[in-house]
Amino acid sequence: MKKTVFFGALTVAGLAAGVAAAGTLDDVKARGKLNCGVTTGLVGFAAPDANGNWDGFDVGVCRAVAAAVLGDPQAVEFVPTTGKTRFTALASGEIDMLARNTTWTFSRDVDLKFEFVGINYYDGQGFMVPKDLGVSSAKELDGATVCIQTGTTTELNLADFFRANGISYEPVPIETNAEAQQQYLAGACDVYTTDASGLAATRAAFEDPAGHVLLPEIISKEPLGPLVRHGDNEWGDVVRWTLNALIAAEELGVTSANIGEMSAAAGNNPEINRLMGTEGNLGEMLGLDADWAVKAISAGGNYGEIFEKNIGENTPVGLARGLNAQWTDGGLLYAPPFR
Repeated sequence: MKKTVFFGALTVAGLAAGVAAAGTLDDVKARGKLNCGVTTGLVGFAAPDANGNWDGFDVGVCRAVAAAVLGDPQAVEFVPTTGKTRFTALASGEIDMLARNTTWTFSRDVDLKFEFVGINYYDGQGFMVPKDLGVSSAKELDGATVCIQTGTTTELNLADFFRANGISYEPVPIETNAEAQQQYLAGACDVYTTDASGLAATRAAFEDPAGHVLLPEIISKEPLGPLVRHGDNEWGDVVRWTLNALIAAEELGVTSANIGEMSAAAGNNPEINRLMGTEGNLGEMLGLDADWAVKAISAGGNYGEIFEKNIGENTPVGLARGLNAQWTDGGLLYAPPFR
C-alpha cells in the first residue's frame, strides 16, 4: 500500500515537472481557451445545467481567469475530475488549472509539485446524517457506516477523529459526490463526511433537505483554492493575481455594476486605478492587457458577488460568509497590495 502511494506521487510529480517546462500562458493564448478542471458536479460550486452550461463558485474563478487572459469568460473548457483523477489531469497538462474545492496541504504542494495560488474558501470537514438517526454529535457515531470520497484529505481526517475519540466506523468508499449522494440516500451509509461547504451543497439538492442535519463538529482545516503546476511561475502569477483581483475588488467597492464607470478614467484612489489599469503597468508585468482585472471582475463580479450568487445565504446552499468574509469584516480574506 505504501509503495503504491509513493510511486503514484512520483508519477504525478514527474508529469508535473515535464509539463511545467512549457509556458502555459502562451499555450492558453494560442489555443484560445482555458482548460479548467472542476468537480464532476456539486451544486453551487461547479455543475452543468440542462444545456451543459457550467456555473458555480469555482466556475466563477475559471471564467475570471479566461476573461483576464483571453478577454472572454466563455472561452473555457470545463473538465470534470474526481478526487482520484484531478491531480493526474493537472500534472499531465490535460488541464491548465484546477478549481475543484481542493485542500492546500504540505504534501500536495511539495511532494506532488503543485502550486496553490491562494485560498478562495476557508472550510473544514463535517458530518451529515439523517435527522431521524437521532444523533446530535459526531462523537455518537460509534459503529456507523460512513460514505467517504477516496483520494481526499477526508479519509485521514476521519480515521484520526474516530481514533482520537475511541470509536469505530465502517468506511463506504465512493468516488464522486453524485455517488455519495446516491449511496447516502439509499441507506448504504449512516453518515456522509466531506468539507462542510460540500455537505451544504449536497443537502441543497435533496428533495427534503430539512430531513438531514449537519453535525456541529468541524474536525479539520480545509483551505480550498485553485492550483497550477510547479515550475511555471508566470502562469501561477496570472491565476494568483486574478483571484486576488476578485478579492481586492470587493474590499475596494468595485462591483459588476460600477466597474464600467470606475475603469473609464483614473479616480482619486491609486490602488483602484492600478487595479483598473488606468495607472501603472501591472498588466504588462503579467503579460496581459492593461485592463486584465477589469475583464476578470466583469466576468461574474467581485468575490462577494460570486459568493452570494452561487453559495450565499439566499441560495439553496445557504452558506454564511463566516471565515470567508473580508478581513475588514472579521474574516480571513486578504488580498496583497496592487502596487
